[in-house]
Amino acid sequence: MQKTATARPGRTADAGPMASLSGLLREWLPRQRWFAGKDRPVTDLVLLSMTELFPGCLHLLVHAGHSAVPSPGGAPPAGDCYQLLLGVRQNPSPRLGRALIGRAQEGPLAGMTVFDALQDPRSAQLLLERLRHPGEAGPLRFEGDPSVPVPAGLVPRLLDAEQSNSSLVYGDAFILKLFRRIQPGVNPDLELSGALAGQGCRRVPAPVAWFRTTSPWEATLGVVQPFLRDASDGWTLALAALASGDDFTAEARQLGRATAEVHLALASAFPSRAHGENGRMAAAMTERLELAAHFVPALQPHVPGLRTAFGALAGCDPGPPDQRIHGDLHLGQVLRAGREWFVIDFEGEPSRPLAERRGVHSPVRDIAGMLRSFDYAARQRRPWRPEWARRCREAYCAGYASLAGWDPRKKHGLLRAYETDRAVYEVLYEARHRPDWLPVPMAAIERLAVRGA
Repeated sequence: MQKTATARPGRTADAGPMASLSGLLREWLPRQRWFAGKDRPVTDLVLLSMTELFPGCLHLLVHAGHSAVPSPGGAPPAGDCYQLLLGVRQNPSPRLGRALIGRAQEGPLAGMTVFDALQDPRSAQLLLERLRHPGEAGPLRFEGDPSVPVPAGLVPRLLDAEQSNSSLVYGDAFILKLFRRIQPGVNPDLELSGALAGQGCRRVPAPVAWFRTTSPWEATLGVVQPFLRDASDGWTLALAALASGDDFTAEARQLGRATAEVHLALASAFPSRAHGENGRMAAAMTERLELAAHFVPALQPHVPGLRTAFGALAGCDPGPPDQRIHGDLHLGQVLRAGREWFVIDFEGEPSRPLAERRGVHSPVRDIAGMLRSFDYAARQRRPWRPEWARRCREAYCAGYASLAGWDPRKKHGLLRAYETDRAVYEVLYEARHRPDWLPVPMAAIERLAVRGA
């Protein structure tokens, strides 16, 4: 790698390399599954932090803006901060394939080939070595649980599953989740999994190593956990049951109990409070509905009917106390290994502010997410099997009630409002990321709007 003032090991860099990288990243970023601004052009890129992790691998935090108009006080324009690990080589391997980003034409990296380091086995192995040893590199801090050593030499592989982050599996023993959209504060995926481990909850793999940054602010960057090598995710299992005509109610009931177990452990680990004021929650849900309808015109005819679900909150049962929850619970966030269910990915909905994701919410929100997921699965086959989804919903709620001490099915108004709010979120998500899937949540929207009317 060329010697430059911005590429010294363990040092934070200035913005000089963006002269080399900006053009390449403007084209590459919008093509990534985890990039949130696909529906908006990238108008500016601001380098917030840059550190050379090891020779030939740069760690960057980059702010991608979507407006050329500067914000008051000189702050970066509206957009998101992304974590990137870029490989830079003079003579790259011809096997880079999809990892290739391009060749820098100007600036301090002119003539160098730039690639996604996570897709390069050598870089991925060196990253694990960095994580195995607590220490510092510029603003980066590497930490871990000394009671769980991570062996050297584990072969890496990058998971191809669609997700809002990037995950590397090492030797089928550990998995590194690298957060892509970075916000100030402790990421709940690290915070909650660590707290649940402290409560003795075995439904969640405990973190064994993690790293964070202190610049431009404190933030979690990634976490390593044990990898459940023989596990299958709930989405895959549900689709297999639908394809073979098998019943899924026993699994759904056990999953309901597992959810209740996690909720009870979280309630013990963090303070709870009486359920929030329903009027304020209804206003927030209505605001999200109107925003989604602005971006997805197909939603607009159903807005009046959907509003009634939120308006009815004023007179309904307030439900259980607010507490820390998963925040984005669905069949893709649970794994079954043997006869046990495990819950993963406690990051919450990445599109929501981190402060909101770290706040307390009604556990009904998690339950509504899983109930919507059963409907998602049932919609994947033709003809649609609503009775399959209905039986799974009943079994899941019954399993939850058997351990939690209260029955979600008896919180009619609250559950309906949260299901409606979740369906609105799904519409906006699919419209932005997977337009072919939009008919799935729209079918639920039509049904919920008719019920409301």
